[in-house]
Amino acid sequence: MATTARSRDLLCRLRRTGQQESGMTASVGEEVMLARAYLTRVAEPPALALHAFVDVVGPVEAADRVRRGEVPEAVLHETEARREFDLAGADLAAAEKMGGRLVVPEDPDWPAWQLLCLAPPTDRGLRGSGQPLGLWVRGTAEVANLFDRAVSVVGARTATPYGEYVATELGHQLIQAGMTVVSGAAYGIDAAAHRGAIVGGGPTVAVLACGIDIAYPAPHGSLIDRIAAAGLIVSEYAPGVTPARHRFLVRNRLIAALSSATVVVEAGDRSGARNTATTAAALGKVVMAVPGPITSKMSVGCHDLLRTGGAVVAGSIAEIIEAAGPVGANLDPAPERPKRDTDGLGDQALRVHDALNLGKHKYPEQVAVDSGIPLDRVRTLLIELEITGHAERGDEGWRKLKGGARHV
Repeated sequence: MATTARSRDLLCRLRRTGQQESGMTASVGEEVMLARAYLTRVAEPPALALHAFVDVVGPVEAADRVRRGEVPEAVLHETEARREFDLAGADLAAAEKMGGRLVVPEDPDWPAWQLLCLAPPTDRGLRGSGQPLGLWVRGTAEVANLFDRAVSVVGARTATPYGEYVATELGHQLIQAGMTVVSGAAYGIDAAAHRGAIVGGGPTVAVLACGIDIAYPAPHGSLIDRIAAAGLIVSEYAPGVTPARHRFLVRNRLIAALSSATVVVEAGDRSGARNTATTAAALGKVVMAVPGPITSKMSVGCHDLLRTGGAVVAGSIAEIIEAAGPVGANLDPAPERPKRDTDGLGDQALRVHDALNLGKHKYPEQVAVDSGIPLDRVRTLLIELEITGHAERGDEGWRKLKGGARHV
């Protein structure tokens, strides 16, 4: 279908708006934008065959041939049901109306590096693998730069108070550390992570399994608006596309791909969070899990990931930042452990020290019996303990000095 004058005017306006909002300095041709907009709707993501076809012939020719049905069989299979529905202009207008836009691979704002892990030949046969044909976004943040230092925080929808508290704290502290928080705007852990990030000053990103013009879940409409103001709403589904079960699984690969690490806060035995974690691991990303009470069903998934080696422990915000940051960056010194007064003593000296009492004096012979160390060696060690301030000699024998860590 030829590009109309109305479509050209629309594309010019969209490009000006997108450049003003995101700081873009280069524009994308109107035919490419219309072609990509058409292709994002005509095939259900991830549409591996269509994506490969676009890589060979380009988006404009691919869109034209899809409309005519003159494509390889695999591409026809992915596009035949919808190829006559060309709503590209309407979709771009709908996105613009709500402050959104379409970001495409030809765009300098495209997060190419982050999405590279989804492209062949690194495709590992994952369910829902493959790069998106375009990303519909809502918000003013620059897409590419937003994911340079990003961490996905995911977990159970039916989260416990413990899980929501941890997710909120993680979201807030990650923002304070200069990271971007990525999640899915769902109930429970997702929402808590987003809220923590917003309180921390953003940015946070919600990846949806529906169009960017649809608030899902509906009660999170105001939260989604706040996420857009603090970061971005992202989807590979055209405006108006409603959520469906399979779309959440497909969406999860984007959550995993767009961040350097995925942190699972809570998860049941079977859950979308575990699906995201499995995908992240297969894409070569760091996967971390927060341990929880062994009595909680919402910690079963996290504990299983840890038990099977599918994740490493997320024991602190410093550990997460170190795992998600560039190599050699964000290295946090290990916390200083409490020191004991006896830390410098050898094994036999510790045994002699343990055999002494604070108040009651003991003769060396009794210390030898209690410690199991020969008497001659005990006498030597008692003198050493006196020198180091761990023991004191009196008329009735030896006693332990106060301050020793190993009181009897």
